[in-house]
Amino acid sequence: MAQVFPFSAYRYTPSAGPLDKLVTQPYDKITAEMRARYLAASPHNLVRVILGESSQTDSPTDNVYTRAAAHLNGWISSQLLARDPEPSLFAYFQEFTVPDTGERLVRQGFIGAGAVEDYPAGVVYRHERTLSGPKKDRLELLRHTRAHFGQIFMLYPDPDGAIDRLLEETAAAPPVAQVADEYGAIHRLWRIADPARIARIQALMADKKLLIADGHHRYETALAFRDENPGLAGARRVMMTFVNMHSPGLTILATHRLVSGLAGFVPRAFLARAAELFHVEPLASLDELKERWTQGGQSWIGAAMGGDLHGLSPKDTAETLDVRILHDSLLGRVLGIAEDAVREQKYIRYLRGLEAAAAEARSGAAQAAFLLKPASVQQVAAISFAGGVMPQKSTDFYPKLLSGLTIYHLEEPARTGS
Repeated sequence: MAQVFPFSAYRYTPSAGPLDKLVTQPYDKITAEMRARYLAASPHNLVRVILGESSQTDSPTDNVYTRAAAHLNGWISSQLLARDPEPSLFAYFQEFTVPDTGERLVRQGFIGAGAVEDYPAGVVYRHERTLSGPKKDRLELLRHTRAHFGQIFMLYPDPDGAIDRLLEETAAAPPVAQVADEYGAIHRLWRIADPARIARIQALMADKKLLIADGHHRYETALAFRDENPGLAGARRVMMTFVNMHSPGLTILATHRLVSGLAGFVPRAFLARAAELFHVEPLASLDELKERWTQGGQSWIGAAMGGDLHGLSPKDTAETLDVRILHDSLLGRVLGIAEDAVREQKYIRYLRGLEAAAAEARSGAAQAAFLLKPASVQQVAAISFAGGVMPQKSTDFYPKLLSGLTIYHLEEPARTGS
């Protein structure tokens, strides 16, 4: 099912400077502060291409997208970016510390060009719906640059770990690139140029279904660009990082919900209304909440309001996904926050980190913090492969894939890969 191809990647050369001054987090994770830091780090930092600054004097011929293309073309012309001489796949390993637990893990994957498939084909599956604004922005960037700078994060099922073993063999050699990001994750890259090894990976991937972990907007942008450009062979593929969903290094963090701005919100009244649908239990600490999460067979949602913490477990529901219980029952039925208000983030903010979210409630920066157990990979796969979707920001796959390690230019002639 899954078609995977090597490609001749553009990569930063030593003349561009240290790699940690050049690559970035994915565009949608870059805050204003992060962009300023990236811009100051190097005149060749990728943020100038993927998330450039707009100006009041922007025009149809001089804007963030035309400037992005000019930066890309200029860096290629000056050999700050150079194309690999032969098509390759890349083993891509990330060594990181899990927030909240301190556990040290390594996530293994590989970068390749994957075929852009329509969802009804039953090859690529999503687990989130997308918004039109980000797709419009990414499509304009793709139209101007004709290149992909970050990878779509794809999961595939391989319980036997056959592909992982091939990647581990590749990683016995020194990496072609290594960089630590601002969160302390170490990213390592190895080229896989041997045609026999590439063919073996392609064969092992051929019967796999693919699940989008991160990058739904960019994947659907690639679909739209392919349809706009039926004569451009390179548009039929998009750069992906493939990770085995059975890998021990695959980590999903929870994204907690902060509620603010609700008129007449009173914690005691909220708990009384919630008690009609939930078992409500006072908790002494976050550790006690985490203990509830280790108990199988029952969903628990934490509700922090001021200095108080409660655990809420639904009395009667067949739903097992905590984030959906939160959205349907607590946000919707108890608090009366409609779906369109959630989409527009009218009353809702999102925050990673259990202690950080609880601190927002303690300080009064949020009226309430709803604390969630992370969804499991198995839950995401079951929903996605059945054709369902999850609420926005249900999953936070950690760490993110860096942008700029490899660049896939769509003008590259299409290759069969072997």
